[in-house]
Amino acid sequence: MHTSKPLSLFQHVLTKKIPSLLKSNSDKSSALSLEDTIKLLKFSADTRDFKLGRTIHAHLITSSSNVQLNVIQTNSLIHFYVKCDEISLARKLFDQMPERNVVSWSSIMAGYFHNGFALEVLNLFKSLNFGGFLCPNEYIFATVLSSCSDLRAIKEGVQCHSYVLKTGLLFHSYVKNALLHMYTRCLDMEGALRVFKSVPGSDILTYNSIINGFVENGYLSEALEVLIQMVNEYVVWDHVTYVTVLGLCAHLKDIKLGSQVHGQILKAGSESDEFVGSALIDMYGKCGKTIYARNAFDELHDRNVVLWTAIMATYSQNGCFEEALNLFPEMVLEGVQPNEYSYAVMLNSCAGLSAMRHGDMLNGHALKSGFKNYMIVANALINMYSKSGSVDHANQVFSNMIYRDTVTWNSMISGYSHHGLGREALSVFYRMLVAAEVPNYVTFVGVLSACAHLGLVDEGFYYLNQLMKDMRIEPGVEHYTCIIGLLGRAGRLSEAENFMNSRSVRWDVVAWRTLLSACHVHRNISLGKQVAENILKLDPNDVGTYILLSNMYAKARRWDGVVSIRKLMRGREIKKEPGVSWIQVKNITHVFVSEDKNHKDSIQIYDKLADILGQIKHLGYVPDIASVVHDVEDEQKEEYLSFHSEKLAIAFGLLNTPSEAPIHVIKNLRMCHDCHTAVKLISMVAQRKIIVRDANRFHCFQSGTCTCGDYW
Repeated sequence: MHTSKPLSLFQHVLTKKIPSLLKSNSDKSSALSLEDTIKLLKFSADTRDFKLGRTIHAHLITSSSNVQLNVIQTNSLIHFYVKCDEISLARKLFDQMPERNVVSWSSIMAGYFHNGFALEVLNLFKSLNFGGFLCPNEYIFATVLSSCSDLRAIKEGVQCHSYVLKTGLLFHSYVKNALLHMYTRCLDMEGALRVFKSVPGSDILTYNSIINGFVENGYLSEALEVLIQMVNEYVVWDHVTYVTVLGLCAHLKDIKLGSQVHGQILKAGSESDEFVGSALIDMYGKCGKTIYARNAFDELHDRNVVLWTAIMATYSQNGCFEEALNLFPEMVLEGVQPNEYSYAVMLNSCAGLSAMRHGDMLNGHALKSGFKNYMIVANALINMYSKSGSVDHANQVFSNMIYRDTVTWNSMISGYSHHGLGREALSVFYRMLVAAEVPNYVTFVGVLSACAHLGLVDEGFYYLNQLMKDMRIEPGVEHYTCIIGLLGRAGRLSEAENFMNSRSVRWDVVAWRTLLSACHVHRNISLGKQVAENILKLDPNDVGTYILLSNMYAKARRWDGVVSIRKLMRGREIKKEPGVSWIQVKNITHVFVSEDKNHKDSIQIYDKLADILGQIKHLGYVPDIASVVHDVEDEQKEEYLSFHSEKLAIAFGLLNTPSEAPIHVIKNLRMCHDCHTAVKLISMVAQRKIIVRDANRFHCFQSGTCTCGDYW
C-alpha cells in the first residue's frame, strides 16, 4: 500500500515547479532539472509516495524531447519503483533501457532481492556480460551473494566468489562479509574460513559473521579460536558481538565465560538492549542456571515480549514448566501482549506437564488474539495435545491447518508413534510424501518407531537402508535404536545384538536399555545380564537397570540373582528413585508419591483405591510381589504395590472427574508390570479411558487393553 507524506524538506524545490507541472505536463518550459528530478524521485522513494513519483515520471516523459530518458533519470525511477514494491514496473523500465550502467544493474538486483526474488537476482547476474565495459561493483556482488545465501546456492556462490577475486573487491567489507555469510549459510565452513584468513585486518562485522556462522553450524572450538583472536586484536565489541558470543557460551554451556561476558556487557551499559538481554537469559538457561537467568531478567527495566518469552522459554527448557506458566499472567498484567512465540513456549510448557486443560485455555486465548493460525502456534498445539494424551485433538488441529511445514508433519507422526498408533503414524507419513514435503532426520525417527510398534521388520529396514539413503539422510543413533526396538519386539534378540555389534556407533544408555527391555519381556537373562553390564559401564548409578535385571531374575524364580542384585545395590548405595505421579484437575496439579498420605483427600483416595482393587481381584488380578525389591514380608509387598503413585493418582481422578472423562496421569519412572496389569483391569471396571505417560512412552488403557501391546 502506497502512502503519501508532506513534502516539507523539498517544498522550496516544488514551489515554482509543481503549479506548471500539474497544469500541463506538455509544457517543456516547466521541465524539471536533472538535479531536481533526482531529488524528488529520491524523496518519493524514501517516503514511498507513489502518486508523486508517478506524476514526476509522467512529467519526464511528456516534457522530454527524446523518446528515451537518460540513464540517470531511469536509474532514479527504477530505485523509486523498487522502494514502492513495484518491481514489475522497475523491470519494465530496466528492459527498455538502450544502455545500462552499474547503478542500473545494482538497483534492479537489489529490488528483486528485497522483494524476495533471490532466484531472479542470480538470473540477472548470469546475463551480465563480464567481457564488456561493465564491471560489477561491491553492491552487486553483495546482493548476488546474499541471494546465494537465501537459496543455499553454493555452486553459484563459488562462481560469484571467483568473479570477486578477478575484480579485486574481496577486500571490501561488504563483499567479504557477504561471502562469509554465503559460505556459512551453505554449511561450507572451510570456505568461510578461507575467506576469513585470506584478508587481514578484519572489522567487527567480519568477526561477528564468522563467529555466528561457526556457532550456528556447530563448529564451537573454531568459533572459540576466532573469539580469542578478536580479543587479542582489541576489536571493540558491539551489541551483535555480545549476542553472538553469548550464543557461543550457551552452546558450550560455559557459565564461566558467559559470566565474564555479562560483566563486559554491564561495563559497556549494553544490558538494556532487548537482544542482548534476551541472549543473556538464554545463555544462563542453556547452562541450567535458571536463577541467574531470572536475576538478569529482573534487572531489566523495559521488559518487552521478547524478554518475557526468553525467560519463559528458559524455565520451560529446564523442566520448570509451572514456573513458566505462572509468568504468562504476570506478563499480561504488566500490559505486555503475547506474540506467537510466547504462545508456543507456553503450549510446550503445558506439554511438559500434560496439562491439557491449561493448554485449552491458551488455545482459546491465542484464537482471540489472532495467533492460533500461526504455524509455530499450531505446531505447538499439536505437540501439546499429543503429549497430553489426546492425539484426537492433535489431529483436529492438524486437519484444520491450511499450510503445514516439516515440523507439523513430524509432530503428528511422532504423536501417533508415541501413543503406539503405528498405522496412523505411517498413514500421515505417506500423506506427507504425497504432499511433496521432504522428510528429514526427525521424520524417520517417528516412522521407524511406528514400524517397531507394528512389528514391521522388513519395512523398517527398507526405510533405514533404502529410503533414507535415497533422501541423503545419514542415520543416527536414534534411528538405530528404533531398529533395536523393532527386532526386540519381534523377539529377534540375537539379531538385535548382532545389529549393535555390526555398527560403528557409540551406543548410549537409551539404546542399551531398549535391548534390555526386550530381554526382560522375552525373559532372556543371559543376554540381559550382558546388556546391563554395558549400561552400568556408561552409568553405574542407573537404578532402572538394577531394578529391571532384578525383576528378570524374579520372573525366572532365580532368587539367587535377585539377592545378588540387591546386595550389589546396597554395596554401591544405589537407592530406587521414588515414584512420583501427577494429575491435573480443574487446572490444579496434584502430586502423589508411593504410599502418599499427605493429600488432604487421602482417606477418600485410599478408600476408593481399596474398593477398585477389590473389584479387579474378582477378575483375577494377583499382585506381582516378585517385582518388589524391598526385603519385607509378602503382605507388606502387596501393600506396597497397592499404593504406587500412579494408582493413587488414578483413584483421585476417578473421584474428581466426570464419569465419562478420560483420566490423564504422568509418572516420572517406567510403569511397573503390576501397575500396568492393574490399570488395564481398572479401565474395564471403571469404564474409563486412562492415559498414563511414563518415562518411556504413552499407555492408553481402555476396556482392559493398552496401546503398548504389553511391550514397554
